[in-house]
Amino acid sequence: MQGSIIDQLKEAFRVLPGVGPKTAQRMVLHLLERDRDGGTHLGHKILEAMERVGQCRECRNLSELETCEICSNAQRDRSQLCVVESPADVLAIEQSASYRGCYFVLMGNLSPIDGVGPEELGIDGLAQRCGEEVGEVILALSASVEGEATAHYISEILGPLSIQVTRIARGIPIGGELEYVDGNTLALALSGRKPL
Repeated sequence: MQGSIIDQLKEAFRVLPGVGPKTAQRMVLHLLERDRDGGTHLGHKILEAMERVGQCRECRNLSELETCEICSNAQRDRSQLCVVESPADVLAIEQSASYRGCYFVLMGNLSPIDGVGPEELGIDGLAQRCGEEVGEVILALSASVEGEATAHYISEILGPLSIQVTRIARGIPIGGELEYVDGNTLALALSGRKPL
């Protein structure tokens, strides 16, 4: 039995990170009691985003366009390619205003136990992209076990291509996620990167 539409809506809100049963209930009741227009607008925008947002064909970042605004920007330095785990990491680095190169978004880290291998991360596409005009690949991955394993794997794959592979400096705490680091720390980490 599926339950009432209110129960189904509460369960639907729980797909969001950090939203438990009580928070989902508060959100649903707020929309139904106080902001039905806002709820309708939210529903339309979620549906529109699910239908129109895909991945950039070059960097794999989320985009409404086939090629995202960063990849299509002629002012970006195409000789630098920053490899990140998620679109949130791109946003965090862009907010630091300290990097003018391009990106490659893995959408995760290597995690064999979870069934995430090189194919799921698009590492073949990364290697192909590096064959063009890229002179430096900056690995901006989290300092977790999975992030370290992914960085090591990428550096091994790119080694034969004669590309400089660097890693952002350790201004980011161990186990920290890029999306939660302030702009100044990210700027220092990017400027203090060193070869692997």
